[in-house]
Amino acid sequence: MPGIRAVISVIGRDQKGVVAKFATYLADRGVNIEDIQQQVVHGRFIMDMLVDLTELSISLDEMITGLLNLGKQIEMDVRVALHNQPRRKRVALLVSKEPHCLQRLIEDQVQGSLRGQIVCVLSNHPTLEPIAQAAGIPFEHAPSTDKPKHMAWLLDRLNHHKADLVVLARYMQIVDKSVVEAYRYRIINIHPSLLPYFPGAAPYRQAWENGVRVTGCTAHFVTEALDEGPIILQDVFHIEVGKDTADEVKNKGLALEAQVLSQACQMFVDEKLVVIDGKVVFRPGLSRFLDAEKGGPAKA
Repeated sequence: MPGIRAVISVIGRDQKGVVAKFATYLADRGVNIEDIQQQVVHGRFIMDMLVDLTELSISLDEMITGLLNLGKQIEMDVRVALHNQPRRKRVALLVSKEPHCLQRLIEDQVQGSLRGQIVCVLSNHPTLEPIAQAAGIPFEHAPSTDKPKHMAWLLDRLNHHKADLVVLARYMQIVDKSVVEAYRYRIINIHPSLLPYFPGAAPYRQAWENGVRVTGCTAHFVTEALDEGPIILQDVFHIEVGKDTADEVKNKGLALEAQVLSQACQMFVDEKLVVIDGKVVFRPGLSRFLDAEKGGPAKA
């Protein structure tokens, strides 16, 4: 199996001997560990290993089955992905009428910074259809006047397109519980404030009216509680109180929203984060391994 490398990820309750168990299993089957990163967060153990399968003495299927069984024995979740041929995650974008986030994510895909595939754009309005069509991305819309019917349609289309990630790219609807449950910690929203401050509607105007000097936006996972899901990224911009108008504050925010949402989506697609106990934890191991694709093998 010349030149084949894989990333093995292990997550579970922290306990003694985890690294030794997996290292021994791999070594006994001719697998060389090239790089390893591990951390413990809130009592949960996270390990990512970059391995070389060149001298693997059994079939790939046998190795993966053995790793999964080993994980079950010690109550650990195990995932194996071929480093040379990673599957591109399927991304569904949900929009309403504002184009800035949609345009940025399409641009990311064209430039190759989003290592995923935008498989559809779903909306409650036809307004942004020309943008999706120009990029060759399927666009579908259904009115949201009947909310239960719209949510049933949305869930059907997401399942049809086999979405790995659902992005609320300024989709001005509250996502139904059924959708949240089906895509738990796979729905990312961009909210125009530094949560938990100014949740709900018109947050830029709220910030302007309250005379705050710094505000920003938040990319977070969607849960049943509005604007309270695990925070992925936040960034800020300054308000010149007494000089900036409400519209100028909003325009600053729109530009930042597209940037922050773009970064959050890239991190999800690259598997650089995981949710543990309701908080987002970054995974430096996978970050290093993926970024090493651009500049040769990762260094220990």
